[in-house]
Amino acid sequence: MNVRSVAIAVAPNGGRRTGADHPALPIGPAQLARCAAAAAEAGAAMIHLHVRDADGRHVLDPEASAAAAAAVRAAVGPDMLIQQTSESLGRYSPDEQRAAVLATPSESVSLALRELVPDAGHEAALGDLVGSLVARDCLPQIILYDAGDLSRLRDLLQRGVLPVQDIPVLVALGRYDGGTGATPRMLPPLLQAGLAGFGHWSVCAFGPEETRTVTAAALMGGHVRVGFENNLHLPDGRMARDNAELVGATSAALRALGLPPCDGNGVRREWRAVLEGRGTPQPA
Repeated sequence: MNVRSVAIAVAPNGGRRTGADHPALPIGPAQLARCAAAAAEAGAAMIHLHVRDADGRHVLDPEASAAAAAAVRAAVGPDMLIQQTSESLGRYSPDEQRAAVLATPSESVSLALRELVPDAGHEAALGDLVGSLVARDCLPQIILYDAGDLSRLRDLLQRGVLPVQDIPVLVALGRYDGGTGATPRMLPPLLQAGLAGFGHWSVCAFGPEETRTVTAAALMGGHVRVGFENNLHLPDGRMARDNAELVGATSAALRALGLPPCDGNGVRREWRAVLEGRGTPQPA
Protein backbone atom coordinates (compact mmCIF):
# COMPACT_ATOMS: atom_id res chain seq x y z
CA MET A 1 0.00 0.00 0.00
CA ASN A 2 1.27 3.47 -0.86
CA VAL A 3 1.01 5.35 2.44
CA ARG A 4 0.95 9.14 2.13
CA SER A 5 3.22 11.00 4.54
CA VAL A 6 2.44 14.44 5.93
CA ALA A 7 4.86 17.32 6.42
CA ILE A 8 4.72 18.85 9.90
CA ALA A 9 6.21 22.33 10.18
CA VAL A 10 6.73 24.06 13.51
CA ALA A 11 6.20 27.81 13.86
CA PRO A 12 7.69 28.31 17.32
CA ASN A 13 7.41 32.02 18.02
CA GLY A 14 5.88 34.30 15.39
CA GLY A 15 6.37 38.03 15.58
CA ARG A 16 3.91 39.03 18.30
CA ARG A 17 4.06 36.77 21.34
CA THR A 18 6.57 37.23 24.14
CA GLY A 19 7.72 35.38 27.22
CA ALA A 20 4.74 36.88 29.02
CA ASP A 21 2.50 34.67 26.86
CA HIS A 22 4.51 31.53 27.56
CA PRO A 23 7.83 31.13 29.39
CA ALA A 24 9.06 28.59 26.82
CA LEU A 25 8.54 30.87 23.82
CA PRO A 26 11.91 30.76 21.97
CA ILE A 27 13.32 34.11 20.85
CA GLY A 28 17.11 34.14 20.41
CA PRO A 29 19.23 31.79 18.27
CA ALA A 30 20.14 29.45 21.14
CA GLN A 31 16.50 29.09 22.22
CA LEU A 32 15.37 28.54 18.64
CA ALA A 33 18.06 25.90 18.15
CA ARG A 34 16.96 23.94 21.24
CA CYS A 35 13.34 24.27 20.17
CA ALA A 36 14.12 23.04 16.65
CA ALA A 37 15.97 19.97 17.92
CA ALA A 38 13.11 19.02 20.23
CA ALA A 39 10.49 19.65 17.54
CA ALA A 40 12.42 17.54 15.03
CA GLU A 41 12.58 14.71 17.55
CA ALA A 42 8.80 15.01 17.97
CA GLY A 43 8.16 14.76 14.22
CA ALA A 44 8.67 18.19 12.63
CA ALA A 45 10.30 18.24 9.19
CA MET A 46 10.49 22.02 8.93
CA ILE A 47 10.81 25.13 11.10
CA HIS A 48 9.39 28.57 10.30
CA LEU A 49 11.60 31.27 11.85
CA HIS A 50 10.90 34.81 13.05
CA VAL A 51 13.68 36.86 14.61
CA ARG A 52 13.53 39.85 16.96
CA ASP A 53 15.58 42.96 17.61
CA ALA A 54 17.15 43.95 20.95
CA ASP A 55 13.78 45.25 22.15
CA GLY A 56 11.99 42.02 21.26
CA ARG A 57 10.23 43.43 18.19
CA HIS A 58 9.72 41.43 15.01
CA VAL A 59 12.40 42.37 12.51
CA LEU A 60 13.41 41.43 8.97
CA ASP A 61 17.14 41.55 9.50
CA PRO A 62 19.39 39.44 7.25
CA GLU A 63 22.19 39.09 9.81
CA ALA A 64 19.84 38.11 12.63
CA SER A 65 18.01 35.68 10.37
CA ALA A 66 21.27 34.10 9.22
CA ALA A 67 22.45 33.74 12.83
CA ALA A 68 19.22 32.04 13.86
CA ALA A 69 19.32 29.69 10.87
CA ALA A 70 22.96 28.79 11.55
CA ALA A 71 22.21 27.96 15.18
CA VAL A 72 19.26 25.81 14.18
CA ARG A 73 21.27 23.99 11.51
CA ALA A 74 24.04 23.24 14.00
CA ALA A 75 21.46 21.76 16.38
CA VAL A 76 19.39 19.69 13.94
CA GLY A 77 21.86 18.64 11.25
CA PRO A 78 21.11 18.65 7.52
CA ASP A 79 17.60 17.21 7.37
CA MET A 80 15.21 19.82 8.79
CA LEU A 81 14.04 22.44 6.27
CA ILE A 82 14.62 25.95 7.64
CA GLN A 83 12.24 28.65 6.44
CA GLN A 84 12.56 32.37 7.07
CA THR A 85 9.52 34.63 7.25
CA SER A 86 9.02 37.80 5.22
CA GLU A 87 6.00 38.88 7.26
CA SER A 88 5.55 42.63 7.58
CA LEU A 89 3.53 42.92 10.81
CA GLY A 90 2.85 46.47 9.69
CA ARG A 91 6.53 47.46 9.94
CA TYR A 92 7.70 46.99 6.34
CA SER A 93 6.56 48.01 2.88
CA PRO A 94 6.45 45.44 0.05
CA ASP A 95 9.68 46.92 -1.34
CA GLU A 96 11.38 46.54 2.05
CA GLN A 97 10.11 42.98 2.42
CA ARG A 98 11.46 41.98 -0.98
CA ALA A 99 14.82 43.62 -0.27
CA ALA A 100 15.11 41.77 3.05
CA VAL A 101 14.27 38.45 1.40
CA LEU A 102 16.88 38.91 -1.32
CA ALA A 103 19.53 39.93 1.24
CA THR A 104 18.90 36.91 3.47
CA PRO A 105 20.59 33.61 2.58
CA SER A 106 17.90 31.03 3.16
CA GLU A 107 16.79 27.68 1.80
CA SER A 108 13.11 28.64 2.08
CA VAL A 109 10.99 31.74 2.63
CA SER A 110 7.31 32.41 3.22
CA LEU A 111 5.65 35.17 1.17
CA ALA A 112 2.29 36.58 2.25
CA LEU A 113 0.38 37.36 -0.94
CA ARG A 114 -1.75 40.19 0.43
CA GLU A 115 1.27 41.93 1.96
CA LEU A 116 3.55 41.68 -1.06
CA VAL A 117 0.84 42.35 -3.64
CA PRO A 118 -1.48 44.92 -2.04
CA ASP A 119 -2.51 46.01 -5.55
CA ALA A 120 -1.90 45.13 -9.19
CA GLY A 121 1.09 47.45 -9.33
CA HIS A 122 3.12 44.99 -7.23
CA GLU A 123 2.35 41.87 -9.26
CA ALA A 124 5.41 41.99 -11.51
CA ALA A 125 7.71 42.55 -8.53
CA LEU A 126 6.40 39.37 -6.88
CA GLY A 127 7.01 37.49 -10.10
CA ASP A 128 10.59 38.75 -10.21
CA LEU A 129 11.11 37.83 -6.56
CA VAL A 130 9.82 34.27 -7.03
CA GLY A 131 12.02 33.89 -10.10
CA SER A 132 15.09 35.07 -8.20
CA LEU A 133 14.40 32.71 -5.30
CA VAL A 134 13.86 29.66 -7.49
CA ALA A 135 17.02 30.47 -9.47
CA ARG A 136 19.11 30.29 -6.30
CA ASP A 137 17.29 27.15 -5.07
CA CYS A 138 15.46 28.97 -2.27
CA LEU A 139 12.04 27.36 -1.89
CA PRO A 140 9.17 29.89 -1.70
CA GLN A 141 5.82 29.23 -0.05
CA ILE A 142 2.88 31.60 -0.54
CA ILE A 143 0.82 32.46 2.55
CA LEU A 144 -2.93 32.87 1.99
CA TYR A 145 -5.65 33.90 4.42
CA ASP A 146 -8.93 33.22 2.64
CA ALA A 147 -10.59 32.11 -0.59
CA GLY A 148 -10.05 35.57 -2.06
CA ASP A 149 -6.28 35.23 -1.67
CA LEU A 150 -6.48 31.77 -3.18
CA SER A 151 -8.35 33.11 -6.21
CA ARG A 152 -5.82 35.94 -6.67
CA LEU A 153 -2.92 33.50 -6.61
CA ARG A 154 -4.63 31.24 -9.13
CA ASP A 155 -5.07 34.25 -11.38
CA LEU A 156 -1.40 35.22 -11.12
CA LEU A 157 -0.34 31.70 -12.04
CA GLN A 158 -2.78 31.45 -14.94
CA ARG A 159 -1.67 34.79 -16.38
CA GLY A 160 1.99 33.81 -16.12
CA VAL A 161 2.84 36.60 -13.68
CA LEU A 162 4.74 34.07 -11.56
CA PRO A 163 7.48 32.21 -13.46
CA VAL A 164 6.24 28.80 -12.24
CA GLN A 165 3.23 26.62 -13.04
CA ASP A 166 2.51 25.86 -9.39
CA ILE A 167 3.85 26.89 -6.00
CA PRO A 168 3.59 25.54 -2.44
CA VAL A 169 0.95 27.36 -0.38
CA LEU A 170 -0.10 27.63 3.26
CA VAL A 171 -3.52 28.87 4.38
CA ALA A 172 -3.71 30.50 7.81
CA LEU A 173 -7.11 29.81 9.34
CA GLY A 174 -8.66 31.95 12.05
CA ARG A 175 -7.22 35.12 13.55
CA TYR A 176 -4.46 35.96 16.00
CA ASP A 177 -6.08 38.92 17.73
CA GLY A 178 -8.65 37.02 19.79
CA GLY A 179 -11.13 36.92 16.93
CA THR A 180 -12.50 33.80 15.28
CA GLY A 181 -10.54 30.69 16.16
CA ALA A 182 -9.91 28.10 13.49
CA THR A 183 -12.11 25.02 13.22
CA PRO A 184 -12.26 22.12 10.74
CA ARG A 185 -15.46 23.62 9.32
CA MET A 186 -13.35 26.32 7.66
CA LEU A 187 -11.71 23.78 5.34
CA PRO A 188 -14.48 22.63 2.93
CA PRO A 189 -15.11 26.10 1.42
CA LEU A 190 -11.39 26.45 0.67
CA LEU A 191 -11.27 23.03 -0.95
CA GLN A 192 -14.29 23.94 -3.04
CA ALA A 193 -12.48 27.14 -4.05
CA GLY A 194 -9.58 25.08 -5.42
CA LEU A 195 -7.09 24.69 -2.58
CA ALA A 196 -6.54 20.99 -3.36
CA GLY A 197 -5.51 21.94 -6.89
CA PHE A 198 -2.12 23.07 -5.60
CA GLY A 199 0.56 20.39 -5.69
CA HIS A 200 1.54 20.98 -2.05
CA TRP A 201 -0.79 22.80 0.33
CA SER A 202 -0.61 23.25 4.06
CA VAL A 203 -2.75 24.69 6.83
CA CYS A 204 -2.03 26.42 10.12
CA ALA A 205 -4.77 27.19 12.62
CA PHE A 206 -5.07 29.97 15.19
CA GLY A 207 -6.58 28.98 18.51
CA PRO A 208 -7.14 25.92 20.71
CA GLU A 209 -8.62 23.75 17.94
CA GLU A 210 -5.29 23.76 16.12
CA THR A 211 -4.66 20.00 16.34
CA ARG A 212 -8.18 19.05 15.26
CA THR A 213 -8.11 21.50 12.36
CA VAL A 214 -4.73 20.57 10.94
CA THR A 215 -5.46 16.86 11.35
CA ALA A 216 -8.66 17.32 9.35
CA ALA A 217 -6.62 19.13 6.69
CA ALA A 218 -4.18 16.21 6.51
CA LEU A 219 -7.09 13.78 6.04
CA MET A 220 -8.22 15.95 3.12
CA GLY A 221 -4.83 15.79 1.43
CA GLY A 222 -2.91 18.67 3.00
CA HIS A 223 0.12 19.23 5.18
CA VAL A 224 0.30 21.03 8.52
CA ARG A 225 2.02 23.74 10.55
CA VAL A 226 1.67 23.98 14.33
CA GLY A 227 3.34 25.90 17.13
CA PHE A 228 3.25 28.81 19.53
CA GLU A 229 2.92 31.35 16.71
CA ASN A 230 -0.68 30.19 16.36
CA ASN A 231 -1.66 28.31 19.49
CA LEU A 232 -0.48 27.48 23.01
CA HIS A 233 -2.86 24.66 23.92
CA LEU A 234 -3.00 20.89 23.55
CA PRO A 235 -6.15 19.17 22.24
CA ASP A 236 -7.41 18.53 25.78
CA GLY A 237 -7.22 22.24 26.62
CA ARG A 238 -4.06 22.13 28.73
CA MET A 239 -1.33 24.64 27.95
CA ALA A 240 1.48 22.90 26.10
CA ARG A 241 4.79 22.60 27.86
CA ASP A 242 6.64 23.71 24.72
CA ASN A 243 6.45 23.64 20.94
CA ALA A 244 7.66 20.05 20.80
CA GLU A 245 4.63 18.93 22.79
CA LEU A 246 2.33 20.52 20.20
CA VAL A 247 4.27 18.82 17.38
CA GLY A 248 4.08 15.53 19.26
CA ALA A 249 0.32 15.80 19.72
CA THR A 250 -0.16 16.42 16.01
CA SER A 251 2.28 13.66 15.03
CA ALA A 252 0.46 11.18 17.27
CA ALA A 253 -2.92 12.13 15.81
CA LEU A 254 -1.63 11.73 12.26
CA ARG A 255 0.04 8.39 12.96
CA ALA A 256 -3.15 7.07 14.53
CA LEU A 257 -4.87 7.80 11.21
CA GLY A 258 -2.18 6.10 9.14
CA LEU A 259 -0.50 9.34 8.07
CA PRO A 260 3.14 9.20 9.19
CA PRO A 261 5.20 12.41 9.24
CA CYS A 262 7.70 12.88 6.42
CA ASP A 263 11.22 14.20 6.85
CA GLY A 264 12.81 17.44 5.69
CA ASN A 265 14.24 15.92 2.53
CA GLY A 266 10.77 14.72 1.64
CA VAL A 267 9.48 18.30 1.86
CA ARG A 268 12.35 19.55 -0.29
CA ARG A 269 11.68 16.94 -2.98
CA GLU A 270 7.95 17.70 -3.07
CA TRP A 271 8.41 21.47 -3.21
CA ARG A 272 11.00 21.26 -5.97
CA ALA A 273 8.71 18.97 -7.95
CA VAL A 274 5.85 21.45 -7.57
CA LEU A 275 7.97 24.41 -8.63
CA GLU A 276 9.27 22.50 -11.64
CA GLY A 277 5.76 21.53 -12.71
CA ARG A 278 6.16 17.89 -11.70
CA GLY A 279 3.94 17.99 -8.63
CA THR A 280 0.72 16.03 -8.38
CA PRO A 281 -2.20 17.63 -6.53
CA GLN A 282 -3.19 15.65 -3.48
CA PRO A 283 -6.72 14.19 -3.55
CA ALA A 284 -9.28 16.07 -1.47
